[in-house]
Amino acid sequence: MNRKNIIIQLGIVLAIILVANLISNELYFRLDFTEDNRYTFSDATKEVIDELNGVITVKAYFSEDLPPQLMKNRQDFQDQLVEYENHSQGNIVFEFVNPNENEEAERDAQQNGVSPVMINVTERDQVQQMRAYMGAVLKMDDRTEVIPLVQPGAAMEYAITTAIKKVSIADKPKLGLIQGYGEPSLQALPQMMDQLSVLYNVEPFRLRDTAAVPGYYRALIWINPKDSVNQADFAKLDRYLSQGGGVFVAHSSVEGDLQQGLLSRATDVGLKGWLATKGLVLGDQFVVDAQCASVNVQQRQGFFTINSQVEFPYFPTVNNFADHAITSGLESVMFPFVSPLSFNNRDTSWTQVPLVYSSENSGIVTPPSYIDIQKKWSKGDFPQGAQILVAGLDNGMARIGVAANGTFCVNGEGQRPQQQNQDNINLASNMIDWIADDTGLIDLRTKGITSRPLESVEDSTKAMIKYGNVFAPILLILIYAFIRKQMNQRKRQKWMQGNFE
Repeated sequence: MNRKNIIIQLGIVLAIILVANLISNELYFRLDFTEDNRYTFSDATKEVIDELNGVITVKAYFSEDLPPQLMKNRQDFQDQLVEYENHSQGNIVFEFVNPNENEEAERDAQQNGVSPVMINVTERDQVQQMRAYMGAVLKMDDRTEVIPLVQPGAAMEYAITTAIKKVSIADKPKLGLIQGYGEPSLQALPQMMDQLSVLYNVEPFRLRDTAAVPGYYRALIWINPKDSVNQADFAKLDRYLSQGGGVFVAHSSVEGDLQQGLLSRATDVGLKGWLATKGLVLGDQFVVDAQCASVNVQQRQGFFTINSQVEFPYFPTVNNFADHAITSGLESVMFPFVSPLSFNNRDTSWTQVPLVYSSENSGIVTPPSYIDIQKKWSKGDFPQGAQILVAGLDNGMARIGVAANGTFCVNGEGQRPQQQNQDNINLASNMIDWIADDTGLIDLRTKGITSRPLESVEDSTKAMIKYGNVFAPILLILIYAFIRKQMNQRKRQKWMQGNFE
C-alpha cells in the first residue's frame, strides 16, 4: 500500500469521526436501564421546561481535582444539564466554574451561596483534607435559586427541576396553614415547608379571626389542633369548600405516652364530627401492625444498662398503598400512634378515596390501656387485617385529604427538630398538591428508590432456602461428577474397541 492511499484512508477515518461527533452533539441520548428510570426525564420535568418563558442560566461550581467517586458525581450532574439544555432549546444554558482555581472564583461561589465541604483525599498513602465545591446557582431575571450541595447518588433531576420551577415562577399561589387551636407552627414543619415552597407560598391563617376563608388560598392545611373548634369556624370551612377550596387534615384522635406507658383518647376538638358529616369516620382506637418500626429501650443486665432496639407495633411502617397519584412512587411511611379510618353514607355527594393501608397483619387496641414494651407479640395479636390510615374525599368541586395521625409530618420546635422519614413528607406534600389540583411534581418528588424492605416469609420457607443454599451446590457438583464419569467411561470403551474418533 503506497503512502498516498494511507493518507486517504486516514483522512476518511478522521472525517467519519468528525461527522459522528457532530451528529452525536445534535442527537444526544442515552439508554436507561435503572428500575426507577433515574436517567429519563419525567413528564413533570418536560412540562416545567416546556413552560419556560425566558432564559435560565446555571452556574455550576465544581472543584476539578476530586476523588474518583466524586468526579462521577460531577459528570452525572453535567450530563443532566446537557439534557436540560438540549430539551429546552436554548432556554437553559450552563457553565462550570472551578472555585479552587483562584481566590476570586472561590469568593464568587461563596457569595452566591455555595460553600465548600471538607473531604478526605488519599495521595501517596497520606490522607489530606480538601475544600471541595459541588453546588450550583440558577438565575432568571432578578430571581435566584441555589443548590448548595449536589449530593452524590441523590435525585439530581428533582433538585434541578424544583430549582428551575422556583426561579421561573414570579407569583406563586398561596396555601393557608390554620393556626389558633394549638397547632404546630410553620417553624415546626421545615421539611414540608421546603417541599411546598417550590410551588406555593405558605402563610399562617387564623380561622377564628376572619369572617370567611379568602378565596385566593388554593388549599388549607390543618395539622393536629389541640383546642376545641366552634361550629361557626366549621361553617366557614364548609363555605370555602362549596366555592371549590380544599383542606388537608392530619389529626391524632389517640395519644400514646412512651414515658408513662399510657394509651388514651385525645380530646375531641370537633374535627371527628365535622368529618363524619362528609362521610369519613376518624376512629379512636390504636392500630397495631406486625410490620412496624423499632424503638430504643434501656434494659439492666447486672450492673450495666444496655440499649436495645425493640419492634414496636404501635408505630406501623406502611408500604400498602392504593394505585393513586398521591401515593405514586412512595416506598415506606411511618405513623406513630395512628388510628383507623372508615367511611359512612351520611353524604353521598363525596367520592370516598382510600389511599394508605396498614399491612394485612394488623390489629386494634382500644384505649385506655398500657404499653408493655417487653410484650412478645404473636400473629394472634393482629387479627383485623389491613386498616385505612389515609383517605381522601372528592365531590368534583372540592377535595379533602385526611391522615389519621397528626405528627407524621411534623419535625417539632426547638434546636433539635426530629427528622422525619422522607416519604412521610412526600405523602403530605402529594396530598396537598392533589387537593390544590396541581399534581405536576408528584411523580418527580417520589422518583428514586428509597426503601426496599424484604418480604416476610414463613419459617418453613426460610429453612428450605437455608438448607437449599447448603446442599444445592454439593448436589450440582455430584451430578456434574457423575456425568463426567459416564462420559469418560464411554470414551474409554470406544478406545478399547479401536474407535479413536
